[in-house]
Amino acid sequence: MVSSKAFDAEAFLTTVGAGRTIGTYKARSYIFRQGTVCDAVFYIQEGQVQLSVVSKQGKERVVGALGPRDFIGESCLAGHPRYLASARASTEATVARVDTTTLRQAIKEHPELSERFMAFLLLRNSQVEADLVDQLFNSSEKRLARLLITLAQVGQESDLRTVTTPISQDVMAARVGTTRSRINQFMNKFRKLGLVEYNGDLKVHSSLLNVILRE
Repeated sequence: MVSSKAFDAEAFLTTVGAGRTIGTYKARSYIFRQGTVCDAVFYIQEGQVQLSVVSKQGKERVVGALGPRDFIGESCLAGHPRYLASARASTEATVARVDTTTLRQAIKEHPELSERFMAFLLLRNSQVEADLVDQLFNSSEKRLARLLITLAQVGQESDLRTVTTPISQDVMAARVGTTRSRINQFMNKFRKLGLVEYNGDLKVHSSLLNVILRE
């Protein structure tokens, strides 16, 4: 293992080595499935990955969408014996697989990697909390607006941002917690108001923020 002084966290997460492999996944292919043995953490190098869970009744729900520099399967480090969700590539994705034992040891020996992993966990936790608040207190329309703003990385500046990750209305419905017909209704409304454009590419205007802010 590289000495702590010369340790490069990004190089560790993006190269093949002891306990580390790299794979390329086609869109819609599974990286791991819910309920399978949890023995590795994955690091997304390129592309987008969708997390989903299936209930005992067979209902599937999308619970997260992650991209480059994000980790998936991190619950393995907490001692979970099986993956709590399924991870499937939304686009073609390049993902590094790091054995749990290898990653745990690297985090212990290298503060740089530990800090990076903790920063990801804190950000992920805040996103999960925001999603929970969204589900509890906001309407389906506001939840869709928040999803679009997040996907397009819209800020306060007055401009039109493109959603670079392909997303269907079925996936939007799963993320928002409503029906596809309702999503279609809201998207048509947003388009008529000039808040979104979709003609091949989906573009989101910063003024969509007003949908979230209004009472």
